[in-house]
Amino acid sequence: MELYRYREGKVPVLVSMPHTGTFIPEWLAPRLSPAARALPDTDWHLERLYDFLGEIGASVLVATHSRYVVDLNRPPDNANLYPGQHTTGIVPMDTFHCEPIYLPGFAPSDDEVAERLRVYWQPYHQRLQQALAQIKAKHGYALLWDAHSIFSVLPRFFAGKLPDLNLGTADGKSCAAGIGEALEKSVEGYSAVLNGRFKGGYITRRYGEPAKGVHAVQLELSEATYMDEQPPYGFREDLARELRPQLRTLVELLLMLGRNSDPGS
Repeated sequence: MELYRYREGKVPVLVSMPHTGTFIPEWLAPRLSPAARALPDTDWHLERLYDFLGEIGASVLVATHSRYVVDLNRPPDNANLYPGQHTTGIVPMDTFHCEPIYLPGFAPSDDEVAERLRVYWQPYHQRLQQALAQIKAKHGYALLWDAHSIFSVLPRFFAGKLPDLNLGTADGKSCAAGIGEALEKSVEGYSAVLNGRFKGGYITRRYGEPAKGVHAVQLELSEATYMDEQPPYGFREDLARELRPQLRTLVELLLMLGRNSDPGS
């Protein structure tokens, strides 16, 4: 099984989907708990939801393996990106609902975790870095849209119900001034927040370097906006049909805003 799928586009935006993968290797599957086998913490169906990216001409990088193999949006040193708040590790040991991922006695050792980073984490980030470099070399700047989704109600991480669209720019550090605010303002028909509970994970914070012409934004979608939140986590085309135009507006607006932020424009 390939570690990721990459499609090169024509415009200076790369859409990264690090948590949509569902593949579990044969060596790992028997060790997972019943709660983990349904892969509840997957960012389900994002490729189908963002099916307009080819029309826009965006580059797309999609992880194939489950985040239970390794979490591609965590730093390699496993530092907590949200100090003082709950989070899960680079190789998660429990689900978002605090259920153990591994059967008793089958959790990975430190050596195994290190090997998973080498085999699964590094190649994705190498490809991501390479793609951004190629886009910047071609266009003079690069735009990164990190696409995610999560349960609308998840007491471990936040109180109450999550807003529909959660935009993150690392408190304005991952992109040029005003981009995040303009994106939030463009949202119609959905609740939205900028740099709320989700400010952007490792990918947004690591690769967003506006001073060097790389602007990164994370969008954490409430799964209630496009799918069933109970197993088998079915896609809701009726909901997606309403949401897609808003997502397309956001990505196209990022393209326009990024072009205006290009020092050479």
